[in-house]
Amino acid sequence: MATRIASLALMLLGLSQSAFAQSLTTPDPEGAGFSTARLARIAPWYQSQIDAGALSGAVVAVARDGKLAYLQAIGTYDRAGKMPLKPDAIFWIASMTKPVTSVAAMILVEEGKLDLNAPVAKYLPELKDMKVGLERAPAKRPMEVIDLLRHTSGLTYPEEGTDALHKTYETVMTFRRDRTLADFVTGLAHVPLVHQPGEVWEYSWGVDVLARVVKVVSGQPFDEFLQSRIFKPLGMTDTGFYVSEEKRGRLVDPPKGGRHPTWDVTKPAKLFSGGGGLVSTAPDYLRFCQMLLNGGELDGARILAADTVRQMTMNAMPPGVRFTGVTGEFVGPQVGTSWALGFAIRTNPTFSLLPGGVGSFNWSGFWGTYFWIDPSEKLIGLQLIQIAPENNFGQYRDAFRHLVYAALRVPQPASSAAAQAPGTVSSEVLASYVGTYDVGASLSAKDRQAPFPAFTYSGVGLVVAMADGRAEIRNPVDGGPAAKAGVLAGDVLTDIDALPLKGLNIDQVLAKLRGPAGSDVQLRVTREGRATPIDFKIIREPIRRRGAQIQVQVANGDLTVTATGLWSVLDFEKGKSVAVTAVSNTEFRANDSDRTRLAFTKDATGKVSGVVFNPGPLEIRAAKIN
Repeated sequence: MATRIASLALMLLGLSQSAFAQSLTTPDPEGAGFSTARLARIAPWYQSQIDAGALSGAVVAVARDGKLAYLQAIGTYDRAGKMPLKPDAIFWIASMTKPVTSVAAMILVEEGKLDLNAPVAKYLPELKDMKVGLERAPAKRPMEVIDLLRHTSGLTYPEEGTDALHKTYETVMTFRRDRTLADFVTGLAHVPLVHQPGEVWEYSWGVDVLARVVKVVSGQPFDEFLQSRIFKPLGMTDTGFYVSEEKRGRLVDPPKGGRHPTWDVTKPAKLFSGGGGLVSTAPDYLRFCQMLLNGGELDGARILAADTVRQMTMNAMPPGVRFTGVTGEFVGPQVGTSWALGFAIRTNPTFSLLPGGVGSFNWSGFWGTYFWIDPSEKLIGLQLIQIAPENNFGQYRDAFRHLVYAALRVPQPASSAAAQAPGTVSSEVLASYVGTYDVGASLSAKDRQAPFPAFTYSGVGLVVAMADGRAEIRNPVDGGPAAKAGVLAGDVLTDIDALPLKGLNIDQVLAKLRGPAGSDVQLRVTREGRATPIDFKIIREPIRRRGAQIQVQVANGDLTVTATGLWSVLDFEKGKSVAVTAVSNTEFRANDSDRTRLAFTKDATGKVSGVVFNPGPLEIRAAKIN
């Protein structure tokens, strides 16, 4: 694998002092609190995806505590695999533009020029008196500026649903690269809102409307405002709405199918899309993220006040707000997150789809670009890739975050137990430790998610997203009852137990899908290419979230540990057996790398019930499951 990576010019860049001050210069993994050996797992994972033909290349960056820990380019610029990728490669970042637009708006709020609670029509009169739904009902209250930042405006994207109401958004023909934001807003005024303002979170064109507000309030074209107030002060030299001829060689190829005319960044734009128009590089966007993590300042350039950044990165959702739309599968109570002013934000302290402390915020782009910021760890992760959206970019996000958290080092205190010679622990005691241990959903020592079995529920094993009373099936759980029955990703769930889903929200649908193990449920789905619906009778089963696991065994009188779940766990490589040395009858220490400590625990009956990695303030717990 190492030879293969080298042949494709895997590159590690030490950025110049002018590019990154604040110690964001040469990568220093150990100084940033990481294990160099564990961070080295990241590149081979991406390389495996490149080898499988899923993407051409990736640039991945990690920073912590103001220090650059990792910056690597893997693969090539081109799909043909001939041009080795470099860390300053330029990517279309799509919806990672939205946080930048939110910062632009908050600059004007700070200056007293923009009121978050004012009606949008105060700045854009053409949007006054917008109606709601196909029946064109009056709005209960006006759409406000804050609604644009938090996706509660009642606006949507055409792709968020397939019903007649969402299809009206396909008639907005002015969202084009050769038209202006003014043209677009004028066209948008003629379609109805899909929800009452302030009541529902649904991903939308609202941030493009916000960009038009910024232009009107500031008196500057939107691209010039971003350049003068954000990009230039932060030294973001390669970020903008267009890739000039002299930089074209650094632009990464699009996925198969090419660039849509609206997003063809090789052509100058008139539409400066605040929702998805920017290109950027890893060094540039990392500086933007570091500014946010620093509370609005970087290297002497103050973009926002610290209080403003705190406001932007707190849950901004009104009580009782409902999350819906296709993108709603990534945001909402079911996945442990809510929405701030420009970002998804982790709010549930005991549950999240991804590791990272409460208050971690993130967002992604249409072709797989992704970033997150974890204030509790002072940590930034940034992934730039270009893949077709149907290729499940969620797996890249998941792998990246787990690999990063698994690479964090834990200080190793002097052991209070005297090391014993190998073999002093009895074979009976060693045998009692044999089994599988479930680490759960997070490898972050500060992310206190509830351990297994709190993540177990009984149901059919479906990941769904709601759109107009239909549950669009995303990923049937591997080996789950729905998958075994033949339900496929892309099917649309229309009825449960002969009752239509129209009018139900995602929480109500999930409640119907879940139930006691052994109980049955009737599902009706429609499938592309089938003229008639398909009916399934499914028996509910316990569903356990797949995560990190270890297998403990005895080999030649020694205890060995192997990571067997989705991810490697600290020193324990996935699929590789690692011997551990006894420190006491219950404590062991890995012999490789960072010498991870393990302490086995027992329940009230004296039966082995779990294991603790690195006991102490930064411990990670795993439950024995067999």
